[in-house]
Amino acid sequence: MTVDHAPPDAVAPAEEAAPPRGAATAPPAGPALEPVVPLASRGGRLRSVPRWLRRTVGPLTLLVLWQVLSTTGVLSPDTLASPGTVARAGTDLISDGTLPSAMGISLQRVAVGLLVGGVAGIVLALLSGLSRLGEDLIDATVQMLRTVPWVGLIPLFIIWLGIGEAPKVALIALGVAFHLYLNVYAGIRGVDAQLVEAGQALGLGRWGLVRHVVLPGALPGAMTGLRYSLATAWLALVFGESINADAGIGFLMNQAREFFRTDVIVVCLVVYAFLGLLADAVVRTLERLLLQWRPTFTGQ
Repeated sequence: MTVDHAPPDAVAPAEEAAPPRGAATAPPAGPALEPVVPLASRGGRLRSVPRWLRRTVGPLTLLVLWQVLSTTGVLSPDTLASPGTVARAGTDLISDGTLPSAMGISLQRVAVGLLVGGVAGIVLALLSGLSRLGEDLIDATVQMLRTVPWVGLIPLFIIWLGIGEAPKVALIALGVAFHLYLNVYAGIRGVDAQLVEAGQALGLGRWGLVRHVVLPGALPGAMTGLRYSLATAWLALVFGESINADAGIGFLMNQAREFFRTDVIVVCLVVYAFLGLLADAVVRTLERLLLQWRPTFTGQ
């Protein structure tokens, strides 16, 4: 019996000889890889500028435009004083103590009105939000009253409370109370029902649920209501200080209006804006301290 041997050419190609041990092998060729640049890291030049400097671009641009229009005569001094004139008027009011005294009186009115209105709004929101009976007794009345323009109540406040400090504080408190009530009430009713069920499953009683679940869940809404309330408080102060006031920032504005002092009026408006920004910064700080447990989107 004979065995046929295939010729050497017909044998399958032998495997390539393995490289000796220790010899470096070249990596297999593949597609070129490009580094992935996150979207958040693009525009590096603008993002390298500090945020506080970027936030001043808008006000500085407006200030430069105002100065240019005043210098070229587009804005006459009778229409609007130039930034330099406003700065001199502000310096004079500070040096003679008029502006600090007016600021102190206005801040006192806002603080008292914010305290009275804040306590009233939060208490009513808690009673209405935590209880169906409280909602039936309170919510409809508050919703009805909040649709009434609170500025239109000034004549009644004068009749009821006179022309002293009481109507001014009452006007601020009224505007503050409605904002806090609506946001705190919405925050309470916006708490996830599953969280309440989980708290009940863990053995929390009624007050335990309110303390550990409902109130923390309603805190973001309360912070939003506080920001709206502060803005409304300054707006109400402007109207309130027009009620036969003899001191305060609004009194300075009314005096300046009678003498066509647009520079003093602008100084008072800048003070209002500065105090409003300061109050908003305080609320933002409270949000960062009290809402550390809630990560939120901060922009890209």
